[in-house]
Amino acid sequence: MRIDIITVLPELLKSPFEASILKRAIQKELVEVHFHNLRDYTNKSYNQVDDYQFGGGAGMVLMIEPIDKCISALKSEREYDEIIYMTPDGETLNQQMANKISLQENLLILCGHYKGVDQRVRDMFITKEISIGDYVLSGGELGAAILCDTIIRLIPGVLSNETSALTDTFQDNLLAPPIYTRPAEYKGQKVPEILLSGNFPKIEEWRENEAYKRTEKLRPDLLE
Repeated sequence: MRIDIITVLPELLKSPFEASILKRAIQKELVEVHFHNLRDYTNKSYNQVDDYQFGGGAGMVLMIEPIDKCISALKSEREYDEIIYMTPDGETLNQQMANKISLQENLLILCGHYKGVDQRVRDMFITKEISIGDYVLSGGELGAAILCDTIIRLIPGVLSNETSALTDTFQDNLLAPPIYTRPAEYKGQKVPEILLSGNFPKIEEWRENEAYKRTEKLRPDLLE
């Protein structure tokens, strides 16, 4: 998979890809991640990429011209399965969406900033708009990092145990069941006996029941 990210703050985005699972995925050449500074595509003084919005109103808007130049340059080199715009009014990211996107080969992600982008960018180029929640960030960079993390970890070979991702919370619209590790007893708190029994069919049955109970209690909306 190749992921190209357009941003005005590439330095904000790079650190998550320089550690842990994302770093290993890149080192193993399972994914390529490239950052493109939008300011490299403007002819304005001081590398300006934003301007006041027509009709008045508070907040600056990313201009269409530098975005057009950047996206057009990248599209001349390859075909993208999705051109994604990170925006709070997009479709909310969930596990099913991440599963689907992780199967793609080439992704282009545009990070909004300030009040967002000229609407014509969305009309002309964007194929999918994604939000990470009903709140507003200073820009789309952190949302893009979250999106990348959710999809890269699903690529075969990224996780040392690939079945781990298949049992994550939300994979089957259920929350994950309680999990425990050693010691079996700590300050009077004991691990459920069933998990120590070695009876794996019963253990799986217990986990399914606990997952359902946790979901019913904490996220009943998922059961609808």
